[in-house]
Amino acid sequence: GDLLAGVEVVPPFVPTPPKPIPQPNGGGDRNAIPLYRFANQSIVSQFLPDMPVRVSALRGLGAHLNIFALESAMDELAAAAGRDPVAFRLAHLDDPRAAEVIRRAAARFGWSRYRPRPNRGRGFAFARYKNHGAYCAVALDVERIPDEGRLVVHRAVVAVDSGEAVNPDGIRNQVEGGLLQSLSWTAYEAAGHDGTRRTDYDWSGYPILRFADVPHSVVVEVIDRPGTPFLGTGECAQGPTAAALANALAAATGVRTRSMPLAGGLATRS
Repeated sequence: GDLLAGVEVVPPFVPTPPKPIPQPNGGGDRNAIPLYRFANQSIVSQFLPDMPVRVSALRGLGAHLNIFALESAMDELAAAAGRDPVAFRLAHLDDPRAAEVIRRAAARFGWSRYRPRPNRGRGFAFARYKNHGAYCAVALDVERIPDEGRLVVHRAVVAVDSGEAVNPDGIRNQVEGGLLQSLSWTAYEAAGHDGTRRTDYDWSGYPILRFADVPHSVVVEVIDRPGTPFLGTGECAQGPTAAALANALAAATGVRTRSMPLAGGLATRS
């Protein structure tokens, strides 16, 4: 007791209470509000300040997950209406720049000329990052290898509008990187936990995209808008890529997978 005499006891550090990030940027609800025109829609966000496992921000925050859900639903709605997925999206948009990236990606991909084959299909998705950033549309040609749970992306075509393009090559680099990162997240990656703590502790067993599984071809078309504001590019491709992959696999297999990683779900159905 005498050793502590005169020693100031400092209380433990108390972190700032978590707070939701307001729209339009959002946090976990980023890109939860679709750009499409619907007669009736309701968006509900539930903020959870306490989680059983400590979490942090994934690149893009909730945009990757929310666009995956929204753009997968758009394909299901198009199918229910008996409409082509690209035409269905265009019919529900009144933003000309959004429509332009969709048309450019579809044209460069050859959407209208595509012919599906067994275990192979096309997928499309679109979003405007944060609903005020870059516009991005992604079209994929994907094959599922039966009994392996393995995916082959034969072609990836992206159209992006980031406003005035000061460095078009830099925009392409960012979009290509975002595309590959999202393919890895969406198809393979998952961090294990048992409800109280993580169970993965090193990279050796972590599932991730390998060189053998990268797309055989990637084309990024940059739509330059001289004199318009810079919209940023860095995280615009992750959400549309995720949904385009899910939509392509649904077209290839006839089965809609609604949870990630997609390759794990495919393996269980083989």
